Amino acid sequence: MATKRHELDAADRNALSDSTFAFPRVRKEPLNDARHVRNAIARFDQVREVSDAERDEAFKRIKRAAGRFGVEMTESSWHELGKPSPTRKSSDKPRSPAKGERSKDERSKAELYAEARRRNVDGRSSMTKAELLRALDTSR
Repeated sequence: MATKRHELDAADRNALSDSTFAFPRVRKEPLNDARHVRNAIARFDQVREVSDAERDEAFKRIKRAAGRFGVEMTESSWHELGKPSPTRKSSDKPRSPAKGERSKDERSKAELYAEARRRNVDGRSSMTKAELLRALDTSR
């Protein structure tokens, strides 16, 4: 079975048109596959030397690419991209039942990944938590 190549070397990156990038002027964050779209979402706030107008346009490009490649995106504004979720106080957190009693939804991404690895789920290394949940539900 052939392995999918996700890495872009310099020649591949240079061959991409400007419109393939979330930030075309600075050629940052390519949107050529699901893995790169997820990366653009995670690193959105790390892109430097771009205006708010460029961020607005980049957000629209990322949203379109997410739809095209089936990447789940819950953010409604570019201000939410790349930011960690707000931290809750320990007293606000729900109590965790015994480890064996937790459902898949309550397990961490690392725990889901470990289970996907045990079940030999293809593509697990580039999956989001939601994608891991779906893959594990369908691999029963």
